[in-house]
Amino acid sequence: MVPLLELYLLIRVGDVIGFWPTVALVVFTGALGAFLTRLEGLRVLRRVQEDFQQGRVPTASLLDGLLVVVAGAVLLTPGLITDAVGFFLLVPPGRRLVRDYVVAAAARRFGVSRPPAIDVEWDREDKTR
Repeated sequence: MVPLLELYLLIRVGDVIGFWPTVALVVFTGALGAFLTRLEGLRVLRRVQEDFQQGRVPTASLLDGLLVVVAGAVLLTPGLITDAVGFFLLVPPGRRLVRDYVVAAAARRFGVSRPPAIDVEWDREDKTR
């Protein structure tokens, strides 16, 4: 269904702005998408490395990395709808929305619930006698 919508939309855009400007738009969005995917991928990689260095499991960062790869693949696919989806996945707020949805859906699917968080403050007192 998506390829038919993409084709229809490209034909309509081509009717409005012309054949060559439409081709240029598709090539430009593909090149821009590849460039931005590289930048976001490097940023996510740095976050994964920081998480490891601080002793944290980089769950959110790894899921972000997967979403950046999906964004890159979608952006390289010719079409305006796929470009919109790809650019949405490249921006951190868009990725956060999708990541939160995926995590919630996986939790529902596998029956996992988060335990309630207990916020506490504590001080350590070293007792040396």
